[in-house]
This record gives sequence, structure tokens and C-alpha cells, in this order.
Amino acid sequence: MMSKVWFSDRMRSIKDFSEITETASYRYSLYLLAMNDKIERINQHVQDLRAEIKLHNYRYYVLDNPSIPDAEYDKLFRELQQVEQNYPQLITADSPTQRVGAAPLKAFSQITHRIPMLSLSNAFDDTEVEAFNRRVCEGLSVEHVEYTVEPKFDGLAVSLCYENGILKTGATRGDGNTGEDITLNLKTIKSIPLSLPVKNPPLLLEVRGEVLMLKADFLALNQRQLAKGEKEFANPRNAAAGSLRQLDPAITATRRLTFFPYGVGQYEDAHMPHDTHSDILSYLSSLHFPVTKECQVVTGLQGLLDYYQAIGAQRENLPYAIDGVVYKVNSLSQQEKLGFVSRAPRFAIAHKFPAQEAITELLAIDVQVGRTGALTPVARLKPVFVGGVTVTNATLHNADEIERKDVRIGDTVIVRRAGDVIPEIVSVIPEKRPVDSQVFIMPSHCTVCGAKAVRLPDEAASRCTGGLFCPAQRKQAILHFASRRALDIEGLGDKLIDQMVDNAIVPTPADLYKLGITALANLERMADKSANNILQAIEKSKHTTLARFIYALGIRNVGEATAKDLAAHLGSLDRLIAADTERLQQIPDIGPVVAQSIVDFFAEAHNCEVIEQLRASGVHWDEHEGKSSLSAAAAPLQGKTFVLTGTLPTMSREEAKEKIEVLGGKVSGSVSKKTDYVVVGADPGSKHDKALSLGIPVLDEAGLLELLQ
Repeated sequence: MMSKVWFSDRMRSIKDFSEITETASYRYSLYLLAMNDKIERINQHVQDLRAEIKLHNYRYYVLDNPSIPDAEYDKLFRELQQVEQNYPQLITADSPTQRVGAAPLKAFSQITHRIPMLSLSNAFDDTEVEAFNRRVCEGLSVEHVEYTVEPKFDGLAVSLCYENGILKTGATRGDGNTGEDITLNLKTIKSIPLSLPVKNPPLLLEVRGEVLMLKADFLALNQRQLAKGEKEFANPRNAAAGSLRQLDPAITATRRLTFFPYGVGQYEDAHMPHDTHSDILSYLSSLHFPVTKECQVVTGLQGLLDYYQAIGAQRENLPYAIDGVVYKVNSLSQQEKLGFVSRAPRFAIAHKFPAQEAITELLAIDVQVGRTGALTPVARLKPVFVGGVTVTNATLHNADEIERKDVRIGDTVIVRRAGDVIPEIVSVIPEKRPVDSQVFIMPSHCTVCGAKAVRLPDEAASRCTGGLFCPAQRKQAILHFASRRALDIEGLGDKLIDQMVDNAIVPTPADLYKLGITALANLERMADKSANNILQAIEKSKHTTLARFIYALGIRNVGEATAKDLAAHLGSLDRLIAADTERLQQIPDIGPVVAQSIVDFFAEAHNCEVIEQLRASGVHWDEHEGKSSLSAAAAPLQGKTFVLTGTLPTMSREEAKEKIEVLGGKVSGSVSKKTDYVVVGADPGSKHDKALSLGIPVLDEAGLLELLQ
């Protein structure tokens, strides 16, 4: 008989159990709700990813106008793959992971591929390549595998079908099953044979490959686009795709495209090699298809990685754009054994190079001043890893480029870095533009020295007019001032000038004439003797000509010939400084652009101050009244042509040339019947002999000096 205590305890236990059960049930219900909520959120994320990927597929495959870099697309695609792998119940038949491209463009008729044109899986680092090689070896039960390796062309995949040796149809890859009929356009590509050069052609041969535009042809096309005032293509891939999918084949024919085969599809009655993929490529080469010479056969993982490094080092020098390399098991029987997954072969993979384009935020735009005075806008970026390095700055080239690309501060932008090329802003992503983005305005004055910045009508860049005193231009200004055709200061090269400027010894050209031996001798690789030689050369340069001095100033658009014209017609530096654009344009060969450059230069008070310092230091030249007011007696060599040859005793040929030109004469480089005098020095050469044969008067230095008096 049960006691009351036992019964009471038993009932309590039952009650407790019931409560526990109810609690567990409640918690499980909460768990199910949470899981359902999580699945719903994941499903929504998957749908968002698919929608975004489909949009980018449409822009890339159909419109040929991608809005994001390939690397960003790859990130989205891999994220979708990973989520679907974790939640396979969410996979749908229309998911981008189950397709290889996009639907064909409706403007073209459609062609169904006899064998689906699948895409390749991607590897982005050595670890993923190692995993691929391991899967291949395990699948074949071998330790080492032979691979065909080749560049991964950045073009448009196509299929060419030959019937009885004649090209009948050509199509894009499309969605892998159905492509666009672009036969007429493909026939315009000269590297695609219209017929196979064999006596007994196969009944059917499908050749698969890539249509692309070589780098040189891409540059030429964009130059033509600019000349016609039409939009430039962003890259060779877009140019190739846009050209190949023209509704008018005549347009395609005007754009130089190239085809490289990478394999075959279906074939009948063809003398097809059955051993290796490399044999198939050789077979295609024998049919006059242009197989790229960069294809190789390697063995094992190390062979793959070595090829990847080698082709990567050649990348910038290749005639075509590539974005990676392709590895294929070479043995055809091994390929067949490995087979396929849903959208890609198991026996091949694409090893992608580090992204050369990336998305980031433009934080600010600064302006840098170069050695020649050019003002260059530079984008300050939110740090982004691209092209193997972290990029924080990118060039924007000039104001026109900023306006053309509609770049604003605060924009989300695509940045490109290829090899050692300075990173640049490729484009803006308009849909991500914030409401508070700022339009950039190019400054009207130099950001370094404050001098006026001018932009000449035929130039894209604005330039600082403070050439003689602007700190950003110091090295260039002094190097030009001391150059052979200017003040000709022997021994004053770029490395020595770098030291002088870096050590704040010579801020302007005028400071050259204030140098002492101590300051020079303390510089690297300088001693007392070298310093003395430099000082002697500087002292010698004090006596020059007006033309040389004008040229030495480094005025924008004023070269050696223009400097001589200015000196000859104006005769005085003060008259040059005082001349306005109207007066300057009265001089032959001086147009409005050159005249404005001269006026802008002398309008800067600091430039004139440096010139006065040079004069005060003893730099001098002979001046005259100017050619416009010279009498015939003052210009005795007017209309006379001279040829100088050999080494003169006391004058350089350049000095002799200047003296002749001041008096109206002309100096030519060759002897002809129109030559009036040939001036000879030591070792005159063939010009002397030709003068004697033509009966042209020959002068030595003394004879020339007599003529010049």
C-alpha cells in the first residue's frame, strides 16, 4: 500500500516534469522561430546577391558595359556559392551559380551549342591551386600530373563551326547553352580562317577560343574615337565585345580584332589527336589558327606556380590583356575520367592575378605641382588593396578628366593599378554617390608658390608661371638654366643640382653665382678641385648671348629657335619684358599662345626679381636695337647661308652660329648649291670636300670674324 508521502512526492514529480516539458517545448518553439527567421534572412540575402549578380551579368555580357571590377564581381559570386553550399535547400535552377553567362541579346538570332560551353572555376592564391592539384591527383590516383598552361585572355569566348572545311556559323558563349549568332562579324576577323587549309577537311569541326583586341589596336581605336568626338572604350575587353556584337558587320570590320583558339567542341570525321590537349593546340595551329606562343606543358604543382610567376612578370609586355592563367590536365583520357561539375570541368581551373581594379571611397582631392610647373589633381583614397599593394592615392590627370568622368569628393570610385603604373581613377559608381558630394574646382594659383596658374588653349594641364622661384620647379629650372644650349655651365649635372637644392644651397638660378668653394666642397663626391672647376664654369657662363639667356629662363613654349627670334627682333631684354602680346605677335613665327606664355612669365614679379639678381651677379650679353630697325649695313649677312664644319680654334660652332644669325645670316647643316660660305676648322670632313667640288667659298675662323665685323 502506497503511503501518502510517496503519492504526494510522485504527483509533485509529475508536475515538475510537466513543467520541464512545457519549458523545453517553449524553448524549442523559440529555437524554431529563430531558425526560421535566420533562414528567412539568409534567403533574402541570397535573393539580393542573385539580383545584384544578374544585374552585373547583364551589364557585362549583354551591354558590354560593366559597372564594377571583375574582382568585386568574383567576391559577390563566391559569397553566393558559399551560402548555397551551406544552405543547399536555397539553391534554385535560375541561380547565377547554375549558369555560366547571361541570356543572349535579342537583337541577334540564337544558336544552341552542340556541347555546352562551360566556364572555369577560379583560384585566387597558391593554396587554392594546391587544393586543385591535390583533387586532380586523388581523382586520378597518381602522384604527379602533366598540365597544359596558357594565358587567360580577357576577351569574349566564341564558338566557330566548320562544315566540310567551310566556316558556317559563329556564336558567343551566351549562357553556356545558347549564344548569339555573330557569324558575319566573326568573318571580318582576319586571324579566323574562312576555310580550313586541308585537302580532306572534317565533316564538322567546332573550334572554341577567345576574341580580343590587342593593346596597340585598342589604343589606336580610342584615338580614333577621340578624333571623332565619340566615347572612349574603358578597356580592350569592352572594346572587343562591343565591336564583335555590332549589328552592322561593316563597323566590326573597321575595328581590328584577334582570335586565339583554346580548344575544340564537337567534331566528326576529323583527324583529331586523341592523346593530349597540347596536341590539339598543335593540330589547330596546323589549320592556320593563331595559337599563342605562351602556351606550355608543365608537370606538377611547382610547374603550375612557376608558370604563373613567369607569365605574371611578362604581363605588362604582352601584346594582349590577360587576367590570369589557365591550367588544364594535358591528357585527354585523364580529362574524361575527371569529368565535370554543373558549370565547370574538374580538370581545369583559372588562376587569377591579383585584382588590378578595386572599389574605394574618394576622400579628398589635392593638387601637386610637378618639375615643369604642371598642376596635377591627386585623389586621396580610403586605403584599398589593389594590384598587389595598398593604394591611398591615385592620379586624376587634369581638370578635363575630372569633368569627363564626373568625379566628386565623397564618390565611390573604381581604382586601377596595373604593374608599376601610377594608380588612376577609372570611373565613378553613380548610384553610390552621397548627397553631400563636392564638385572639385581647379585652383587659379599655384598651390606651392602662389603664382598665377594658367592653362593655354591647346593644353589640358594648368601650369604655374613662377618658373624661376617656385620650389616645386627648382631642380628643373636650374638644370635647364645650366644646360648646354642655355648658359652651358659645364659639370653642373642633375645629381649635383639635386644635392644643391636638397641642401637649400641654391634656391634659384641666381644663387649659382653666389656659391663659394666651401659649400660646394662639402657636397657628396665633391672635392676642392672639382668645386673649383664648377666655380670656373659658372664664372665663364656670365658672358653669354641674349638668345641663350632668354632660352635659359625656361619660359613655357619658348624653345631655342623662338629665343633667337626674340633676341634678334627685340635686341634687348628690357624690351622683351615690356612687350605685350600684340607687339610679340609682330615677330615672325610668334603666335598668340607663345606670346601669352611670355607675358604671363614676366608678369610674375618674383621671376623679374630673379632676373635682376642674375644681372647684378654679372651675367651679361651684348644688346642691339633689334632686327626690325637694323639697316642693311647693320645686317650684312641678310640672305646668306653658312655651313659650319670641323673644330674652330677659339669659338664653338654654336657661338659661331649665334654671331652669324645676329647679323641676319642663316646656318644650315648640309652643303648645297644654295650655300654661300663653308666655315672650316680642324678635321672638317666631307662637307669641306663638297664645298670645293661645288666651288663654294671656304672660310677659316679668321675669315669668318672678318666677315662678321
